Amino acid sequence: MAKKQKHTTVAGGPVSQFIQHHYRHFNAASLVDAAKGYVAHLDKGGRMMITLGGAMSTAELGLSLAEMIRQDKVHLITCTGANLEEDVFNLVAHDFYERVPHYRMLSAQDEEKLLARHMNRVTDTCIPEGEAMRRMEKAMLKVWTAADKKGERYFPHEFFYQVLLSGEYEKYYQIDPKDSWMLAAAKKNLPIVVPGWEDATLGNMYAAAVIRGDVKNVHTVRTGIEYMTWLADFYTRTATKKSTIGMFQIGGGISGDFPICVVPMLHQDLLRTNVPLWGYFCQISDSTTSYGSYSGAVPNEKITWGKLGVKTPKYIIESDATIVAPLIFAHVLGW
Repeated sequence: MAKKQKHTTVAGGPVSQFIQHHYRHFNAASLVDAAKGYVAHLDKGGRMMITLGGAMSTAELGLSLAEMIRQDKVHLITCTGANLEEDVFNLVAHDFYERVPHYRMLSAQDEEKLLARHMNRVTDTCIPEGEAMRRMEKAMLKVWTAADKKGERYFPHEFFYQVLLSGEYEKYYQIDPKDSWMLAAAKKNLPIVVPGWEDATLGNMYAAAVIRGDVKNVHTVRTGIEYMTWLADFYTRTATKKSTIGMFQIGGGISGDFPICVVPMLHQDLLRTNVPLWGYFCQISDSTTSYGSYSGAVPNEKITWGKLGVKTPKYIIESDATIVAPLIFAHVLGW
């Protein structure tokens, strides 16, 4: 049955008030519903996992995500290796970045000129190889080889935490440190899951270090299946019927596909049927369901896979995450 339209006095700061007053229909209304659902989930004692696909770190999502972390509005992050490293690239090399607002008009020859200057383009933003990637390669090589010599093993994000918390690279910071979500996460020791880390820039650099012999044991960096086994343990210990875990998915791909599967794995493969389903689900995506696109699948499809339930609050916002996510975070933060 359709709900009668009702507009009540809005709450929160200027941004929250604006979206509640103006965003009344279609994807705009879905944005408000999802934001209110996020708050309701936390208010009931639930926890939230945010997944980061695409290039959200280069889009500087840290401007809002870092504060979400500091205020305990997010309790677990699953991200691609690119998002893990690109927030730190921005932290230490922001002044050397170049924006290309006319990127849609670049010719192949223009792109080749950027390559010659070692400027790696992500849509309208060029990341400087020397100041960002190679600088971090030196930092990571130091902690990788130190762990390798001791016979110690860590996850990719834990090596990043070691570098950030050492303070050694503070001299390179080129943005306000409070705007780095990775730095906020490191200070909180926030759990992070990074499936498919190997295909990121630093994953490639690690492979090169192994080939060169700088790192003797390829398993010094823990990845893949070990992340899933960790997540299975975390979910089993953390999720209860009174305090479920929600999933706020930004974009598609492995950062969302990987963690959501932990629930059917627990139920169907480990027979831990007492573990609750995900307690909230929201996806921001502009992908469509054509050609079997999993990233564009509507939430109800996940019911058939044992990931979500009939009563799970579900939201899908078909829009640009670089516009939508900061607005939702602003509402959750009361801005």
